[in-house]
Amino acid sequence: MKKNVLISGGSGFIGSHLTDLLIANGYSVSILSRSEKQNKADIFYYQWDVANQTIEESAVLNADYIIHLAGENIAEKRWTAKRKAAIIDSREKSTQLLYSVLKKNNKKLDAFISASAVGIYGAVNGEEICYENSPYANDFLGYTCQKWEDALDFIENLNIRTVKIRTGLVLGKNDGFLKKLIPLFKFRLGSALGSGKQYMPWIHVDDLCNIYLQAVLNPNMEGAYNAAINDITTNTIFSKTLARIFGYSVWLPNVPTFVLKLVMGEMALIVLTGRRVSSDKIEQTGFKFKFKNLEEALRNCLAK
Repeated sequence: MKKNVLISGGSGFIGSHLTDLLIANGYSVSILSRSEKQNKADIFYYQWDVANQTIEESAVLNADYIIHLAGENIAEKRWTAKRKAAIIDSREKSTQLLYSVLKKNNKKLDAFISASAVGIYGAVNGEEICYENSPYANDFLGYTCQKWEDALDFIENLNIRTVKIRTGLVLGKNDGFLKKLIPLFKFRLGSALGSGKQYMPWIHVDDLCNIYLQAVLNPNMEGAYNAAINDITTNTIFSKTLARIFGYSVWLPNVPTFVLKLVMGEMALIVLTGRRVSSDKIEQTGFKFKFKNLEEALRNCLAK
């Protein structure tokens, strides 16, 4: 009988790629959705409502693994006080809802694997390389990720193997943050942002999904793992590489910091800051990245 993996956020960019990978590796997949959907071969849909703390409990009870990807898109809207609360609540309360079902039913899983983000190290520029034991940052990104991961500790206390995947910027075909950049660079209007010196810890979506698969397969994986390439990619390097793929050199000046802050508000920190992170821990599990070269990863994403 196939092992079942329950995915929250399974219909999104990462979740859809991960669903295909899991099915290809012999798993059945269940997806938590806010709306009613028709089941497919090897994919079963269940409804939940995080705001009202309701869920079809059979989704959890039938699962062997849970992969928790759900959460409001941090870069979708300006960071008003209301939006910040929604970003935090979507991560913390969704985890609490899953925890409540596990605890109430004394449900044991093979593993609970959750998304997190390299934002836990903060919206800071600098040369320091961040490791999984580096301190949390005392800013909005750091606080959000800390609350997210703290909620996971309750699940770990149920003696369930718990894995936290701290994700960088995800590169993928026709989706993710590349989707917003491609039109600009395609028409030779792309340029670096702010100083251009901010690091961009990136990962190809295929590698990210394979890290989740590794976390399912490897019973020794527990705790936090950075999921990003440890290289020297800055915003300037990224912009020049993307422009080169489209056949030109960046000719426009950097977009000034004040313009980005004017347009994006506090959320501009996402594009104006960035830290290097170590991938040593995940690679020590035996995981091998398929894409470690930025240009190769971008060309793969842009291939038709």
